[in-house]
Amino acid sequence: QVDVTAMARLFGYVDMTDSGFIAAVLAIAFNPFFWNVVARWEHKTRALSRVFGSPHAACYCLGTVILMLNCVRSHCFTEAMKSQPKLEGLECHWAYYSGLAILAVGLLFVISSFLALGFTGTFLGDYFGILMEAKVTSFPFSILDNPMYWGSTAVYLGWSLM
Repeated sequence: QVDVTAMARLFGYVDMTDSGFIAAVLAIAFNPFFWNVVARWEHKTRALSRVFGSPHAACYCLGTVILMLNCVRSHCFTEAMKSQPKLEGLECHWAYYSGLAILAVGLLFVISSFLALGFTGTFLGDYFGILMEAKVTSFPFSILDNPMYWGSTAVYLGWSLM
């Protein structure tokens, strides 16, 4: 037997019929689906590299599209957070500053990952045939396997708490 009362209470705080919530969920799900499909298609066909004249130009274009989609996702997430019910227990200074600290750690992981990988390393350059000379093992990869993902998750968790 599974006790679902805690889950039912949690879902009582989420308005799943809110259009902002639905838009945020769709944006969150669409982004990785889109970039994985496009990157795998490029890897198999090299079509983007041919259209843009080089793998680097194609990778920079896809990276720019991914950044724009991430801006849309962040906007949808922010709007959804504004329209959702708030937990009374989180309306205090400790929750705000905890969220701020989590967000700061997340930003540290995201930014340091980007600096360690560079633009093409961050935005799927390997699918375009742009390979790094060696595996990146410096910070933050020296302490986490997927610091960009963990950092992004921490950013959104911190943002939610704030």
